[in-house]
Amino acid sequence: MSNGRSASSLARKRVALAIDRIAEPSGLAKTPSTAAVLVALLAVYTIWGSTYFAIQVALESLPPFLTAGTRFLVAGGILFAGLRLSGAARPSRLEWRNAAAIGALMLVGGNGGVVYAEQHVASSIAALAVATSPLWVVLFTGFAEGWPRRAEWAGLAIGFAGVLLLNLGGDLRANPQGAVALLISQITWSLGATLNRRLALPAGLMAAAAEMLAGGVILAGLGLLLDAPSAVPPSARSLAALAYLIAFGSIIGFSAFNYLIRNVRPAVATSNAYVNPVVAVLIGVGLGGERIGPLGGAAMATILTGVLLVVLARQDALD
Repeated sequence: MSNGRSASSLARKRVALAIDRIAEPSGLAKTPSTAAVLVALLAVYTIWGSTYFAIQVALESLPPFLTAGTRFLVAGGILFAGLRLSGAARPSRLEWRNAAAIGALMLVGGNGGVVYAEQHVASSIAALAVATSPLWVVLFTGFAEGWPRRAEWAGLAIGFAGVLLLNLGGDLRANPQGAVALLISQITWSLGATLNRRLALPAGLMAAAAEMLAGGVILAGLGLLLDAPSAVPPSARSLAALAYLIAFGSIIGFSAFNYLIRNVRPAVATSNAYVNPVVAVLIGVGLGGERIGPLGGAAMATILTGVLLVVLARQDALD
């Protein structure tokens, strides 16, 4: 057994060293402003919960990948231009490279997967599947910072059991392509969030701007290759939803999350995952007429219980 533990420890050290070779000190703030943290948490809790429905509205008459690419290109361009005009430094070549890697994982794989999935599943169901992101973050963090404790393993087991319930409910079982896209999106998003804390990135909001620009370019390219041409002009409703996603979901929401993931514990930064689904379900049912069956409700309670257990266990371990 001791040899097994030694081998596991050595493997984690090697993974951490491999990550460190492509990174420089990330410059995380040691004493982030309490007010800034609270405002950022409020933004990701409320705004990101509403984006799932906004994405579904945008997709009523807009193509998926071009919509996502436009969202991040415009948001990233506005933020980048504003920061440069205010005197912020231009990202270095290393910072652009790292920002492109994070953008590809979090925005192309993560958000792009959700956008693709919402062509096939309801926005509330997509939000429930996305609630598993903190569980994946714990697993990825374990490679470099130590494997989860017993309470965290229990939370992981409960959370993923909720995902099984969600599939048994029929909403994802009837749409396997949506289910696969959501699974891939959470793996890539969580890996990007984990690396976001370790890679050398531009200071402050410039990191979010660079990541959105890089991710937007890739998504737009995928849109030109994969999106089917539409003979129907975009509706005012879809364009309004896209504008909301640009201004609130990206410029405010993604910038707030980027601040959190680099300045507070991962468990706190990803805690929006157990608030967003509740907001998304309320909006989807209230505004979109979506329905959550008994198994869907049980899945939501199970997933959120597992995520909350992981968050509390990880916080106790770090206190």
